[in-house]
Amino acid sequence: MKSSEDAVSDGGFTIPGESSYEELTLDLARRWKADVIRDSDGTELSPELLKTGMEVYSTICIIRDHNEYALQHPSFQQQTILESRPSIARGRSLEIDLLAGYSREQFSVNTSAESVRLWQVFDRTTGKELPSSSWSYDEASGKLSIDGTVPYHVYSADFFAWRIWEEISMYNHVTNGWTKEHLMQLDPRYPEVRRYLCDWLDKWCISHPRTSVVRFTSLFYNFVWIWGDDSRRRDIFTDWGSYDFSVSPRAFDDFKAEMGYSLECEDFINQGRRNPNHMTHSRKIRDYIDFTCRFVSSFAKDLVGIVHSYGKKAYVFYDDSWIGLEPNGRYFQSIGFDGLIKCVFSGFEARLCAACESVDVHELRLHPYLFPTGLGGAPTFSEGGHPEEDAMLYWSRVRRAILRKPVDRIGLGGYLHLTEGYPEFVDAVEQIADEFRTIRDLHRESDVLSYDKKVLVLTEWGRIRAWTCGGHYHEHPDLDLINILEALSGMPVNVSFCSFDELPSALDGYDVLISAGTEHSAWSGGEAWADAGIIECISSWVDRGGVFIAAGQATMLRGYSTLLRMSHVLGVDLLDDRRLCEGRWDVQGREGFPAVIQALEHVVLTDPETEILSSDGIWPAVTRHGFGKGYGIYAASFRYSPESAAALRSLMGLDGSESGNPCVDIAVFPASGKAVAASQSGKEEVFSFHGRSMAIKPYGFEVIPF
Repeated sequence: MKSSEDAVSDGGFTIPGESSYEELTLDLARRWKADVIRDSDGTELSPELLKTGMEVYSTICIIRDHNEYALQHPSFQQQTILESRPSIARGRSLEIDLLAGYSREQFSVNTSAESVRLWQVFDRTTGKELPSSSWSYDEASGKLSIDGTVPYHVYSADFFAWRIWEEISMYNHVTNGWTKEHLMQLDPRYPEVRRYLCDWLDKWCISHPRTSVVRFTSLFYNFVWIWGDDSRRRDIFTDWGSYDFSVSPRAFDDFKAEMGYSLECEDFINQGRRNPNHMTHSRKIRDYIDFTCRFVSSFAKDLVGIVHSYGKKAYVFYDDSWIGLEPNGRYFQSIGFDGLIKCVFSGFEARLCAACESVDVHELRLHPYLFPTGLGGAPTFSEGGHPEEDAMLYWSRVRRAILRKPVDRIGLGGYLHLTEGYPEFVDAVEQIADEFRTIRDLHRESDVLSYDKKVLVLTEWGRIRAWTCGGHYHEHPDLDLINILEALSGMPVNVSFCSFDELPSALDGYDVLISAGTEHSAWSGGEAWADAGIIECISSWVDRGGVFIAAGQATMLRGYSTLLRMSHVLGVDLLDDRRLCEGRWDVQGREGFPAVIQALEHVVLTDPETEILSSDGIWPAVTRHGFGKGYGIYAASFRYSPESAAALRSLMGLDGSESGNPCVDIAVFPASGKAVAASQSGKEEVFSFHGRSMAIKPYGFEVIPF
């Protein structure tokens, strides 16, 4: 067995260990230079693995694995608000099966008096709420009866439901073949639960003397993941930023006591649209998010205090039950976490982790997970899978980001035995680990060279959701902003985030302002553009020399003379029925600007001086419009690629690429006299540096002295 003297002291790599696979674990730990060993959901570390000399991370999900207590106290389980499937009345009465369409393994109706008093029933055809005297619920049948319905009107009910199967446990049962009992989840809103969890954690710390880092996965409330009962639509609703799984009648009561006004179920159902984090939020919901963040931070601080009292460190995994954490928000720092761990597919996710200033350790959990099936449903460590290809593709995206903003550690999660039979994957991880340590050490020797260009990204969220946009990249590949963030993540520029509430002072000192997203989204701003003061301050800033870049439907708000509220700065607008009879300016793209940004229909010029940088011959793709000393730049859409990132750099007034090849990023570390060339391409590429022409291998990585 490996002794403590053999342990790598600064490997910066966390390996998942697994009982019954000690020799495999130790062999890969040597190859990958792991200095930390961890358990994963469904695995344990044997005594042999605990004695290797590696630091030990132990994973806990504080609100699950307490089934005995939950069964004894079912009223302390977590809840959510569901809307019944909208039903059409064909007469003067109607029966609605509340859970029709939902997974009955995940949900059961909360029929307690404190719950039913908050239920709401709506005529969705008129939008009006029905009086409680017009409906009743029969617990035996699970059906709600409505009297006095109007034929052919649509009706639905908002109601509280217990979440009786924790969602990550559900996922692992379905995807990874778990057969252990279904896990429930406790709600720490109740003082009794908080006392129980503190006592449990105290005993847990005593019983795990070898654990040096307690890895919270994550805290209390999961992102929203509503499962259906039909395999054709297993996921009814999923959103990585929605707070709908933190609600309960108790939370409503606590909110009213603190804020002085009441919440309603419909605030969360929102006419069936709910409140996904890419949509603009009402003041009520924003107040509730802030209220929840305060509660989560307060109780998390108590738990971290217990961990610290035993001489252990506390890290938090920023995924799964992360709701209320908001690591770049204003309450996270008060918790006292020592480290932040983020699973990553892409560059902007790596920057999200690195942006958190209140922890000492920033750690990335790389993909692919050591699971048989990937998160997208495709095989990974199973027949037809090529995990080594996935690993290098994801790493090439992450690498370009950490070349600009360092992190402290990387690692893997899952079942290590799945690597058996995949030697190419083992080799790829060895290469990735070595490259990571090279990048980390270069950052320790020298600051990386950046342009004196400050970029500000404007959203409803601002810094609280810095570097995030609706979850992982692969889940929302068509969002303009998520693609822009991916492009920015590897650029040698200073990037910050602000909300509309922070204007105009937030603009001071910035060179570029970016807004992107669909109409009414939190990313583009929605109703914020009704504020004439917003229009005035951005216009004045551009007039003085700023560059305003808008993509998609950014600044769009109906009811005014133009659809794009910043049309006068951008020199373009979007075509709607009001302009069908108007003639349009001919468009021809400028020679030399790369045609890598797609043109979309319905973009029209509003000023003949607007310069067409690229087009499809009919519709503009990218335009530039002089406004005073500055520019308004419009992109009809934006999808990340090395080439589109180079085009965005050009729009911001930078060279397209330091290497002459957009697929090859170069990061310069002046104090060490070294540069790094890193390729995002799966084929050999040629690039130049300081007048020298060089070739780089697929997904290659080269350190170049200069």
